[in-house]
Amino acid sequence: MTREFTFTTEPMAVILPTLREALEKHGSVVCLVPHPDAGLGHFAGEVTPAGVHRPLSAWADLADLLGAHLLTPETVSETQLRLCFRRYAPTPAPDQQGYGPDTDWARVDKLEDPVFLLTFVEALRRVNPPAGGRVLALGVNAGRELDALNIAFPQRELNVLGVDIEPAVLNAAKKKYPQWEFRVLDVNNLPDPLLGRFDLIIALSLLQSPGVKQDVLLAALRKHHLTSLGGLILGFPNARYRDGHLSYGARMRNFARPDLSLLMADVTNARRGLQKHGFKVFVTGKYEVLVTAIPATLKTPQELDLALNG
Repeated sequence: MTREFTFTTEPMAVILPTLREALEKHGSVVCLVPHPDAGLGHFAGEVTPAGVHRPLSAWADLADLLGAHLLTPETVSETQLRLCFRRYAPTPAPDQQGYGPDTDWARVDKLEDPVFLLTFVEALRRVNPPAGGRVLALGVNAGRELDALNIAFPQRELNVLGVDIEPAVLNAAKKKYPQWEFRVLDVNNLPDPLLGRFDLIIALSLLQSPGVKQDVLLAALRKHHLTSLGGLILGFPNARYRDGHLSYGARMRNFARPDLSLLMADVTNARRGLQKHGFKVFVTGKYEVLVTAIPATLKTPQELDLALNG
């Protein structure tokens, strides 16, 4: 049985535990709240004629905190909105099944996350590999994120080498991108003289994988596989999937709530290490934190544009 509530002037400190208890007992909750559109321009918590204003994003954040989907809201009137919260189904995380082409992980498309899409394309353009330049994608899986190269550089041909330890996922990548090369390789065995040097190296959701030593891998890439003007884009996951939903916050084992300690330590160490060796470093993103490094003497396209146009 679904519980129903009406909230008008109650503070979030009352709403949150009320909905948490109801969801634990009933699995779904319906509540009537002041319509966010009626309070545009107000801060969350300000009182309007409709009641206490909260943007729809606040209700979406609350749903995720409570382990629930926020279903499509229904307008009741100009001043009232009906929200329905439904608890996440107890499905395993995609990576618990491995990373093969027939697992749930193969269904994940990071480029459908608008924040990741925008920040990744910006990062690619910051590095700005030349036409005909070489790109190394580590832990490439089936290569879905490589579509961003064509978005960032629609008129530029690049020579891409994708590597992974799973032959099956590389077969899927080869079918999707027959113009590029894919090779089975364990990143823990770098440096590899057969790889050569690259103008851009991409490592998304890889550096925190079991067995990967971040400082060792980054040193090998920087010393042996990066050109003098080349750059890196490193991705650090800051989310997990829950019943298909991308839920914010890095998780630590045996912690009920997100804890960003290890994420912040890894990002900080990568940033400091790269800066120490003459790189300009940018940290962007949300659900996946991107660390982008380019030589300190190299200007980004945005800086060049500013220099030319004032």
